[in-house]
Amino acid sequence: MHAVVLGRTGAADLLSLTEVAPPAVGPGDVRIAVAACGVCFHDIVVRNGTFRRGVGLPVILGHEVAGVVEALGAQVSGFALGDRVAATHHRHVCTACRHCRGGRETLCAERVFLGDAGLNGGYAELVTIGAENVVAIPDGVGFAEAAVTGCAIGSELNAIVDVGRLMAGERALVTGAGGGLGLHGVQLCRLGGAFTIGITTTAAKAAQIAAAGADAVVVTSPGADFSAEVRARTAGEGADIAIDNVGSTLFHPLRRSMAEGGRIVLVGQLGGEFASFSPAQLFLRGLSLLGAKGASRAQLETSLRLVAQGRVRPVIAATLPLDAAATAHRMVESGQVAGRVVLIPPGR
Repeated sequence: MHAVVLGRTGAADLLSLTEVAPPAVGPGDVRIAVAACGVCFHDIVVRNGTFRRGVGLPVILGHEVAGVVEALGAQVSGFALGDRVAATHHRHVCTACRHCRGGRETLCAERVFLGDAGLNGGYAELVTIGAENVVAIPDGVGFAEAAVTGCAIGSELNAIVDVGRLMAGERALVTGAGGGLGLHGVQLCRLGGAFTIGITTTAAKAAQIAAAGADAVVVTSPGADFSAEVRARTAGEGADIAIDNVGSTLFHPLRRSMAEGGRIVLVGQLGGEFASFSPAQLFLRGLSLLGAKGASRAQLETSLRLVAQGRVRPVIAATLPLDAAATAHRMVESGQVAGRVVLIPPGR
C-alpha cells in the first residue's frame, strides 16, 4: 500500500510517500481503507522531535482517521465490510481497566496512540485499529469531516464538558481560537451557553472566530499578556473557564485572566517550553488546573452526532493529496491555517 513514512525526526521534507506492506489484522481489529486523515499539531511535534513519549521510528503518522471497513478480525462483531467508520486517537485500549469501564479510556494504562510508533497510522491507504476505538459515521457526514471530529471536536468536548464542567452563563476563554482545536472549542462553548472569548495571534482569523460563535475576539502577540483585555470584556472579573490549546507560553496570561474559582483546562502544548509558578498563585484564588487529552469512543459518538445535527461544524481549511503531506505540515506549522488540513489517499 502507499503510505507516508517518517524515518527520522526533523523538517517536513522528511515526509515521503512510499510503498509498505499493509498492516496485519488481529482478532479484535478493524482494518480501514482510509478515505481521509486530518493533520493535527501532534503530528508536527512528533515529526520535529519535540514530542518523544511513546514515539518509535520509522513511523506512519496520523490519528484522525475515517474510511471504509476493509477487513475484520475473527472476534469482531457489530461491523461489516463496507461500513463507513471513524476512529478515536487510539490503536488499542484494554476495555477492562477502571478507566475503560468508566468511559475514560483515554487514561487506560495499555492505550496505544495511533500513529506514534510503527507503520500503522492514518497517512496511508490502510490502517488497522482495535474495534473498541471505531464508530459508525452518521448519514450526511462526509469522510473529511468525520476524520477530524474525534480529535478537533472530541478533544474539546472532553475538555469543556467532561473535565471543565462548563455551565450555561459562565465566561469561557479559548486560546488558539483560530486553530484546528480552537475553532471547534469556540463552537462548543457557545453551544454550552457560555459568553465566549477567543484568543488569537492572527488578526486575519478574527472574523472566522467570531463567525464560529465567539462573543469577543482578542488579537494579541505570541506570549503577550492579554489578561487586561479579558477582564475588560468580563466586567473586570475574568473568565470562569479557560480551554488552553497552546500551552506553557500562555500559562501566566491565562492565570491572570481567571475569575476567582476559575478552571484552566490544558489541552495542547505546541512547544517544548516549561512554565514556572508558585502554587500560591493558584490556591490563593481558588483556581483549578486540569488536563484533558483525546476523546473516548462515547465522546467521538457524541461529537459525530452534533455534526450530523448541524450543531457543530467541522472546519476544514484545505484537503490535499496524501503525497502532499509535507506541504500540509508546513501549512499547519505556520500557524496561518484556520481549521484542519486533511490528507486524501490516492483514488479516494
